[in-house]
Amino acid sequence: MPHDPKEQGKKPPFPQKEQDHPGTDREMSPRPDYGEERYRGFGRLKERVAVITGADSGIGRAVALAFAREGAEIEETVRAFGRIHLLVNNAAYQGKAVEKFEELDAARIERTFRVNVEAMFHLVRYALPHFEKGGAIINSASVQAYHPNASILDYAATKGAIVTFTKGLAQELIGRGIRVNCVAPGPVWTPLVAQSFDREKLKEFGKNYPMQRPAQPAELAPAYVFLASDESRYVNGEVLGVTGGKPLA
Repeated sequence: MPHDPKEQGKKPPFPQKEQDHPGTDREMSPRPDYGEERYRGFGRLKERVAVITGADSGIGRAVALAFAREGAEIEETVRAFGRIHLLVNNAAYQGKAVEKFEELDAARIERTFRVNVEAMFHLVRYALPHFEKGGAIINSASVQAYHPNASILDYAATKGAIVTFTKGLAQELIGRGIRVNCVAPGPVWTPLVAQSFDREKLKEFGKNYPMQRPAQPAELAPAYVFLASDESRYVNGEVLGVTGGKPLA
């Protein structure tokens, strides 16, 4: 079911109920906007092969749609093409918000770092032999890397690690003709959020940011397209904040 254009840019309060893991956009109110109705491509990624992790929902789904409309081939593997031009490391795990630090147990911490950080190392390792010169890697961090919320500190810590990973990897790979950059979103209305916070937090989600609302996933996609395209060919090792006006640092 497509997003209702009338709800574009809608501000809290939201009548959203909290969800269990994994969250689903079908039960979200308002429904997330992935850009199906309004994203128009200009062929900026024509004939490029892109691997996007976490593309089933949230930011990843919006990025996949935008890349496809810009002419990119979206593949989970390189079997069909034998090469990669773009890798978007977006998949992430965020557990439910806790009241006390002690509630972040060992199993959860290990899971969060395994999904959010370790996976990036392995994906880049496996992808590099298939990369062509002129390619780009884009990682998804978060405003949480700069303004960590103690109730999801395991998640925030992984996002800080991703910023460091991006900056270090960019220095290594630019010599091979591969740029590495990062997008740091602020609050985004996704199923990841719906599964993480209670009803009261969801009701006012994003209200404390300068624009007084969360972003829709479709509003993040252009940042990824920019970093993937030749328009950003002199941009490397950067963190592009899409935060609705909240400074990253």
